[in-house]
Amino acid sequence: MEPDPQHRPYKPGRTPVTATEKKQAREVSLRRIGRLFTPYRSSVAVVVAIIVASSIVALASPFLLRAVIDIALPQQNVPLLAWLAAGMVAVAAVTAVLGVVQTWISTKIGQQVMHRLRTDVFAHLQRQSIAFFTRTRTGEVQSRITNDIGGMQSVVTSTATSVASNLTTAVATAAAMAVLSWQLSLISLVVMPPAIWLTRRVAQMRRAITTQQQRELADLNVTVEEGLSISGIQLSKTMGAGPAVVDRFTASSARLIDLELRSQLAGRWRMASMNVIFAAIPAVIYLGAGLPITAGAMTIGTLIAFTTLQAGLFRPLMGLLNVGVSIVASLALFARIFEYLDLTVDVDDPADPVDVDVSRVRGHVHFDDVTFTYPGSDVAAVAGVSLDVPAGSTLALVGETGSGKSTLAALAARLYDPDAGRVTIDGVDLRDMRLTDLAAIVGVVSQETYLLHTTVRENLRYAKPDATDAEIEDAARAAQVHELIAGLPEGYDTVVGSRGHRFSGGEKQRIAIARTLLRDPRILVLDEATSALDTETERAVQRAFDALSRGRTTITIAHRLSTVRDADRIAVIDHGRVVESGTHAGLVAGNGRYAALAA
Repeated sequence: MEPDPQHRPYKPGRTPVTATEKKQAREVSLRRIGRLFTPYRSSVAVVVAIIVASSIVALASPFLLRAVIDIALPQQNVPLLAWLAAGMVAVAAVTAVLGVVQTWISTKIGQQVMHRLRTDVFAHLQRQSIAFFTRTRTGEVQSRITNDIGGMQSVVTSTATSVASNLTTAVATAAAMAVLSWQLSLISLVVMPPAIWLTRRVAQMRRAITTQQQRELADLNVTVEEGLSISGIQLSKTMGAGPAVVDRFTASSARLIDLELRSQLAGRWRMASMNVIFAAIPAVIYLGAGLPITAGAMTIGTLIAFTTLQAGLFRPLMGLLNVGVSIVASLALFARIFEYLDLTVDVDDPADPVDVDVSRVRGHVHFDDVTFTYPGSDVAAVAGVSLDVPAGSTLALVGETGSGKSTLAALAARLYDPDAGRVTIDGVDLRDMRLTDLAAIVGVVSQETYLLHTTVRENLRYAKPDATDAEIEDAARAAQVHELIAGLPEGYDTVVGSRGHRFSGGEKQRIAIARTLLRDPRILVLDEATSALDTETERAVQRAFDALSRGRTTITIAHRLSTVRDADRIAVIDHGRVVESGTHAGLVAGNGRYAALAA
């Protein structure tokens, strides 16, 4: 089996860009990027109008300057000089005000696009199945949302306005130059073909480097996520791996320095050469104007006005070329973001969902010839399983590790969809239900209890955002954890710490039970929820489970058979198949696989 590309082993040194990533970057459509701005086209039109107006107003300055040099000063016309000076100040004031308004609107548009990208990616990833997250590094996902979208910010917030501003200014300036002297205009524009060619080469260089940078940032993010979490710190300390983790982080950070230097210096000598050529053109114009053959062909005012315009032309031209470099380089970032947005949703709401009244659900669960194989595996985790769990009854699933028990529990909560067969609740296929309805019907308590880094109250309210304090405390009492929480220094407002590490395993389990009770699900799935607890703690948690299970349909995955003796039905799973089924007494008397496990 080939390794998952999302789980590349760490290797020191620079990581090359894969052929797949190069292909993705090439296939990013500028039209698709442009569609990001479609909801804001009216605002974009306003910005473009402001830019055009500002560019036209700014063009008055060279003509005012020519009038000052050729008319007002030689004729000592003070009133005209005053009007021309006032005009120059007015042009500067108007362009400044228009610039502020344009910046405000364009920045707002860019931030709205960024906000939409972030929320779209986050919401789309929320819809992904568990399979996606089991094969993808958490740090990689975080890097796409923060580093990649953050890296796109300057392009998204300023590119459209920069293109419009520079293009408008360049066209208007070129027209004004042609009016003053079309011959000199041709001299000024002769450097454009090599400038465009050099810019294209620089853009391609930066695009390749940007792809490597974002991959390296993702690796760095993974190192931070794994190395600075509570579990990661505990592991590194107990294994003595701290220095190795620091070395890994240092090496990744050093590679980022190298990549940043390469990105900033990519084509710098080429662009510097173009700047020298651009700066030399005014000197060539002055030289041409002073030659005997051309002497007297134009006034000094015209010459100064022309060189002023020419200097103003190369700035927007270089701006356009640099924007082109930024856009091409950013295609690598857009490729990574669009890759996530284009992910298919394996477990999604049906196109035509069945309307389910959650309050009327009885809780009859049925597995009908269910088969499921995990992606990337050649062996079915469960194969041809048929089980019936009447409403209000208890089904216990027992068997050795890897036999398929947790897979059945995951299928009951629709964390995965079966490859064959179906799982139904009250006769309705889970795939025909809305996911929100199913989440309200089926509650899951697993062995690995996850608590958010916030207060106990907010952890409980996560299950029911509109729950009152009284409802929260009632759920905690039912889970036999109210006295523990009330005895904390800040009671329900105590911060639980990262992943709830300030509580013991049993305490976290009871908080999780209270959280599930608050949702009041009709069907309960207990996935080896007491397997990691000591005997005394297990008894306390089991009492809470008894309260939680009362009157509900319950599917229990048991690690210790003592916890499932009273189940209405026990199914023994082996290699993904049901090999025995019955009550505790009947299975023990049958002297089969269950009896061997119970011995």
